[in-house]
Amino acid sequence: MGELPVALVWDEALLEYRFNSDHPMDPVRLDLTARLCREFGLFDGAHVQRLETGIASDAVLGTVHSGDYISAVKNAAERGHASEDHGLGTEDTPVFSEIHLGAARIVDGTRQCAQALVEGTAVRALNFAGGMHHAARSRAGGFCVYNDSAVAIALLLEQGTRRVVYIDVDAHHGDGTQDIFYDDPRVMTISIHQTGVALYPGTGFPNETGGPGAEGSAVNIALPENTGDAGWLRAFHAVVPQLVAAFEPEVIVSQHGCDSHRDDPLSDLLLSVDAHRQSALDIAHLADEHCEGRWIATGGGGYAVHTVVPRSWTHLTGVIVGAPLSLKTPVPGAWRDYVRERHQVLTPETMGDDAELWWRSWELGYDPSDAVDRAVMQTRREIFPLYGLDPWFD
Repeated sequence: MGELPVALVWDEALLEYRFNSDHPMDPVRLDLTARLCREFGLFDGAHVQRLETGIASDAVLGTVHSGDYISAVKNAAERGHASEDHGLGTEDTPVFSEIHLGAARIVDGTRQCAQALVEGTAVRALNFAGGMHHAARSRAGGFCVYNDSAVAIALLLEQGTRRVVYIDVDAHHGDGTQDIFYDDPRVMTISIHQTGVALYPGTGFPNETGGPGAEGSAVNIALPENTGDAGWLRAFHAVVPQLVAAFEPEVIVSQHGCDSHRDDPLSDLLLSVDAHRQSALDIAHLADEHCEGRWIATGGGGYAVHTVVPRSWTHLTGVIVGAPLSLKTPVPGAWRDYVRERHQVLTPETMGDDAELWWRSWELGYDPSDAVDRAVMQTRREIFPLYGLDPWFD
């Protein structure tokens, strides 16, 4: 698998998507991820092509966003005007001068990933600066302005891809991407996240299953607080592989927000970097099994910007390029020294969290006293019958 042609997006201009000095989405997380990837030589393989970014055109953005919304974003950038109707100028998504250009540059990176798959120059592709899953057709939200994954999916469909599965493992529900494709039976959106009862954006419940003619195309696994690695991996494996197999996609697009980590300040799922790595391996396996390897991955949320995000997304990069890093691999001293000297932060010594990744297979039975199992069963009951699957035994 190491020689599959891979496209990787990295461009320092992506660091310009920066709301303000106090905002939790600090682009330092991107810079440190790129530096850590370089330390491991993950950008350097002969089968790896680096993609630099441009600015997505209004026509490209318009494949998933309304013209009025694009105009509102540009107006916010040029004149500093907030637009409550469009979610611009809020505490989460404040206005800044580069808001249009920065967001459109992220879109262009993920669009290029899709184009590389369409042209056959890559089988796998990654833009860890992407994953802006809260951006809806006409509204910003949750730090997200333009939805790069949705643009990539739209391009794939336009170029003849018949079915796409979008898998979102961010701690927060992938509401924007779901909403954009809610009525499209060619796209299955699967989001596994902390329940909206306890976390932004307050959506993503199992009964959100797709619009008329697209029933079963939206899949939501809403997990309780404090789920942990074993519960999260049990839930993933109890729902995702079965539905991917039933849907028969030609491409998988995934969002790898790592804000589910136990050290993240914005969620309560309590996962480890080890589980993040495992989820990337599992999605890679699904792409290999069902899509001849065709897979586009993005980043997403992640607010432990020095200690968690760079390790998680470096693992993702390793999986994408076919060179997974061991969890016991030491974090390079030069990188740790840089973070300590530049940011005054002590970082972990190894690439893993020394977590125990055993999880109980669904085949061992449903436990109605377990909150995770109840969440899983809600999703299976809503979706599995629509694909001829048994919620209890498949």
